[in-house]
Amino acid sequence: MDHGTHHAGTAHDHAAHQHAGHGEHDHAGHGGTSWRMAAQATVHCLTGCAIGEILGMAVGTALMWGNAATMVLAIILAFVFGYSLTLFGIRRAGLDFKTAIKVALAADTVSIVVMELVDNGIIALVPGAMDAHLDETLFWTSLLGGFVIAFLITTPVNKWMIGRGKGHAAVHAYH
Repeated sequence: MDHGTHHAGTAHDHAAHQHAGHGEHDHAGHGGTSWRMAAQATVHCLTGCAIGEILGMAVGTALMWGNAATMVLAIILAFVFGYSLTLFGIRRAGLDFKTAIKVALAADTVSIVVMELVDNGIIALVPGAMDAHLDETLFWTSLLGGFVIAFLITTPVNKWMIGRGKGHAAVHAYH
């Protein structure tokens, strides 16, 4: 049977199309949103967040700023680096700057917000972590532990969003 003539003249609703036993299907990605795809999006986001977060913590600590100022700087830099990694990638694909910014904001905002809330929440909750210095194990274990937990919490969020054509799904058209 010619598949093209089978659907000629009828609208084929992929969103309503479900195979028995397959559960939720994402046809935008032709085959569903895999955990691997969600993990890759989360690693991408985590990379930018980690660069900004570590740089912010290092600068704030080196300048002997208070905890609040250091955390604010770290969060701002996490967003800057998180968006920048996406922005550079989609600009290489040929998008103009204004459109690239819109895509980066759509792709990464929720992921970065969740990651920053979790990571900074962990650091705030670990006794002594906010006052630890760069040369102390507590500083690095709480920061890296926060990244691991943030990854584990953000990956399902990204999977859910990509499956609905949101978040990092906005970037996939430009890869």
